[in-house]
Amino acid sequence: MQRYFVPEAQMGDSAVSLTGEDARHAAAVMRSKPGDLFIACNGQGRDVIAKIVSVDKDNVQADIVEQLPSSAEMAWRVAVAQSLPKGDKLEIVIQKGTEAGAAEFIPFLSKRTVVQYDERKEAKRLERWRKIAKEAAEQSHRSVVPHIREVNSWKTLLQRFAEYDLVLFCYEEQGRTGNGLRDLLAEFKRDLPSGQPRVMVVIGPEGGFAPEEAEAALAAGAKPIGLGRRILRTETAALYALACLAYESGELGGN
Repeated sequence: MQRYFVPEAQMGDSAVSLTGEDARHAAAVMRSKPGDLFIACNGQGRDVIAKIVSVDKDNVQADIVEQLPSSAEMAWRVAVAQSLPKGDKLEIVIQKGTEAGAAEFIPFLSKRTVVQYDERKEAKRLERWRKIAKEAAEQSHRSVVPHIREVNSWKTLLQRFAEYDLVLFCYEEQGRTGNGLRDLLAEFKRDLPSGQPRVMVVIGPEGGFAPEEAEAALAAGAKPIGLGRRILRTETAALYALACLAYESGELGGN
């Protein structure tokens, strides 16, 4: 069944409407007609089955016929802080990271960031990144669209560490001396905070973090980790870390 994320204002107690690109998709691509069903999500955990009443290219009206349980989100709220990589690598991280369960993406600039950051193009890039996250959330049957923040400076990112219960700083030097990730997460799980735990994973650029950045991250409260004995590409590291956290949070079953 086709899934659409709609603004909360378009989903009432008994009816929902699709407009803009979603309406055009339903009308032209899906060839929807009155009586057809689709799933609508408000992006904040409310999912419903809706039955179409009327269709045109700019507006689809539907009645809500069933409330659905929201069961596709990770037990932990994981933010991926990713130093801006070259080319379309961040788009890959956002798309695949959304499928893997990330709740938030925070692009940032660090000392060895290679890409030339152009602030004038940020609004357009943010729009594209958010569209990628929305489409990936629909495809993977998420109930929440991950939040894509504006590009942060390194200083701003460090200040954000205090917003999270655990900040994992991925540092290749740590991988050479021992991972420690399982032990660190085991300790974290023994005393989980109330509510949904908030975890940030910090991934460096193609050239890695400078030593002084690692010192600053640790001073700000981050825990250094390695991701095994192999050196991973920056776009691989984020997805690898998400898989580890999904496993440790119990998403794949077991104790």
